[in-house]
Amino acid sequence: MAHAEGGGYYVPEYSYWPFVASIGLLAMGTGAGGFLQGLDWGGYVLGLGTAIMLVVFFGWFGSVIREGLSGLYSDQVDISFRWGMIWFIFSEVMFFGAFFGALFYARLLSVPWLSGEDPATSKFLWDSVVLSWPTAGPGMTDLEFRPMGPWPLPTINTIILLTSGVTLTIAHHALKAGERGKLVAGMWATVALGTAFILLQGYEYYEAWTHLNLQLDTGIYGSTFFMLTGFHGAHVIMGTIMLVVITLRCMRGHFSADNHFGFEGVAWYWHFVDVVWLGLFIFVYIL
Repeated sequence: MAHAEGGGYYVPEYSYWPFVASIGLLAMGTGAGGFLQGLDWGGYVLGLGTAIMLVVFFGWFGSVIREGLSGLYSDQVDISFRWGMIWFIFSEVMFFGAFFGALFYARLLSVPWLSGEDPATSKFLWDSVVLSWPTAGPGMTDLEFRPMGPWPLPTINTIILLTSGVTLTIAHHALKAGERGKLVAGMWATVALGTAFILLQGYEYYEAWTHLNLQLDTGIYGSTFFMLTGFHGAHVIMGTIMLVVITLRCMRGHFSADNHFGFEGVAWYWHFVDVVWLGLFIFVYIL
């Protein structure tokens, strides 16, 4: 992927992709809300929005790839791409930070308050209730469920994700060294590990839902567990799709040792997903 001479910006032609993406996001948000409320049309609207966004991703990123391969981007545009990815990952950090904050607030503040550690406060909140984490919450004390422990599936998934970070790093070094065979092998290994993580998490959800009676409506513990692990799983799915696309581009020779930000951007994202999972594994499954 060559760069244009000079330091100016490439100004693309008018595009309809942002408008279509807005429609897709609106449909996804509306459909997800309806689905969680148990409305019949929620799943269909969510599916429609998801389909629209898939088309947008394929078309919009395809345009960017073609522009990059045509040598239309300068070094300054490359810097802009890097800063854009940095701010995107920062927004993801804040996104997960909000859910971790909800988990910490519930465990360290709400549960002790409601359990009477401060009698002057608890009697105004929920009188005579005794709670300990994990809990479904006041009024749900008769709900029997078992929390998800760290062994075996979460531990296996942790090993899988950490290994995928290693194979991706090996592929990156191979790209910079011009070893195409090693690059492609490392990328497909990373894709396989990401896919294995998704399948095992799906099986973990099945076990939690059917055998542990741990569901999304199992009070504060169930909601925080599924919100944190579910959104992380969604990020792993997106990251795996990105890895597949980058792997195919590697096979077609789209990157060089000196110019491969498309690869680096996906690698940054995948390593971020790994780090988030380590936090989840410690604070959700172990502590």
